Amino acid sequence: MTAAIRQATGPAHTRIYAYGAARGQNAVPNDDLVGPIDSSDEWIRQRTGIITRVRADKDTTVIDLAADAVAEAIQRSGVPADQVDAVIVSTISNPKQTPSVSAIVADRVGANPAAAYDVNAACAGFSYGVTQADALVRAGAARYVAVVGAEKLSDIVDPTDRTISFLLGDGAGAAIIGPSDSPGIGPTVWGSDGSKADAVGMNHTLVEFRDGTAPWPTLRQEGPTVFRWAVWEMVKVARRAIEEAGIQAGDLAAFIPHQANMRIIDEFAKQLGLPETVAIGRDIETTGNTSAASIPLATHRLLEENPELSGGLALQIGFGAGLVFGAQVVVLP
Repeated sequence: MTAAIRQATGPAHTRIYAYGAARGQNAVPNDDLVGPIDSSDEWIRQRTGIITRVRADKDTTVIDLAADAVAEAIQRSGVPADQVDAVIVSTISNPKQTPSVSAIVADRVGANPAAAYDVNAACAGFSYGVTQADALVRAGAARYVAVVGAEKLSDIVDPTDRTISFLLGDGAGAAIIGPSDSPGIGPTVWGSDGSKADAVGMNHTLVEFRDGTAPWPTLRQEGPTVFRWAVWEMVKVARRAIEEAGIQAGDLAAFIPHQANMRIIDEFAKQLGLPETVAIGRDIETTGNTSAASIPLATHRLLEENPELSGGLALQIGFGAGLVFGAQVVVLP
């Protein structure tokens, strides 16, 4: 008779303990970018809501940004760094295919020998990471998990690309997730639609660059396709996340969507029928679109500016290249 193996189990519930943030050091106003794309400050503001975006110094890496964000999240959480059992970094801008950003970040912040891996889910990456951290803790695979969205998109942007160049910023946002006495992370509504993979992503492969058949790969998008998909399909996902959490839109204290475009954010709020009491993350105005980092950065700013939101419910939703999406309701730390 085969011996029965023991299976790990964890706590029934999890929550987010704290957030940390790191933004690129340089504010880049619209006027600095309009020349190569033959545009104007007014056009960018009207179409996207962006006034300025943050970009990192040339020597600052996505690892630097991620480590700074995690260090702040750990310090604020009160969880000792050596008790963080896993580090999950969502990024599309690691300049090396391997090693992972997460393993280096875990070592830098004092979490070595934490389990560490990167996630490539673009702008939905932070939501994906929260989903995995919640599952890992409740399964007993980790007690505390650091989830990070980190991007240095300025490394992979073509200044002459009218579809996306003016949108992108650099930064990292992190959260520490661990056991809770009551539910702090709601069920996730997530998925993908690879049939629309060409709508946003890299324009070339590294192999083509190596062979001299294409320039350095950069990000590009089909703006109208992404806009329509975000406005019509993602509102359905947001509604489902509210339903899965067993609450009403009016129960929310905050709505924190991926910071893709202010027009998308405004349309979301309108279609969801959010009351005026719901605070809305609008970090895009001065940070830009930071892909995987946008939700935690927007949350960090919202809590800094509105500490009374602490303990309230927030709906977060990420969506982007893949196409991929993820949404859940969380209790704000």
